[in-house]
Amino acid sequence: MEETKGQSNAAARTISILEILSVHKKINLENLSKESHLPKATLLRFLTTLTTLGYVHRDGNDLYSLTLKLFSVGSRCLQHIDLLEAARPEAETLSNNLGETVHMGIMEDSQAVYILKVESSHTIRMYSRVGKTIPLYCTAIGKVLLSGLTQEQQETYMEKTPLIPFTPQTLDRKGLEKELKAASLKGWAWDAQEHEQGITCIAGRITDYTGKTVAALSVSWPQFRFKPELLDNYCGKIKESCRHISSFLGTDELQLDPAQ
Repeated sequence: MEETKGQSNAAARTISILEILSVHKKINLENLSKESHLPKATLLRFLTTLTTLGYVHRDGNDLYSLTLKLFSVGSRCLQHIDLLEAARPEAETLSNNLGETVHMGIMEDSQAVYILKVESSHTIRMYSRVGKTIPLYCTAIGKVLLSGLTQEQQETYMEKTPLIPFTPQTLDRKGLEKELKAASLKGWAWDAQEHEQGITCIAGRITDYTGKTVAALSVSWPQFRFKPELLDNYCGKIKESCRHISSFLGTDELQLDPAQ
């Protein structure tokens, strides 16, 4: 309990320091100490950490100021808000059309995280939630996100990430590399019971105005409801939803790869 309380105090102090710095172009340690009501020694420890992390700059005159890193973090948050605004109606329409659960995920470090879920109307549903993290190498969303990276970035990921099998269908590195190439060309990828036995997922890519893959939209089926003969129909509907979302984010639909 004491450790948790200490961590809370540290977090509160850090936020307080950042808020004070945000209203000053530059400020010295003495004035910052007065405004934050923190001893100089304590304040200096916080500032040193924030400087090391790149959120605060200390110039040659020992004046402190915020860097643009905090702005960058906030900007990414705003992008996600725009993304959710664009995606939710499309995800709801897609779920209604196919009758299954729809997720949208983005890449966070070496994993994917769900930022949107539209539940299936069926009684038997997917166990998942917004905020849940999933592997990149054995999920449809993850493969789409990986396929949007450069080959060098993909190789770095695979060298650092053990491709631990979740099911007998989980691909090895050679199989994954082959699927990533196909996903890059087609604009979609699938998880054929590779992450969860009995669950098949298909995901399409969502791009921004630069053409960068920023998210993936997927549909998940219990295997007994998945009809392989309708694969082209499934993929067509998913890619159509992804095109609409990408268009909202600034991607010119006329310039989208026809394969998508």
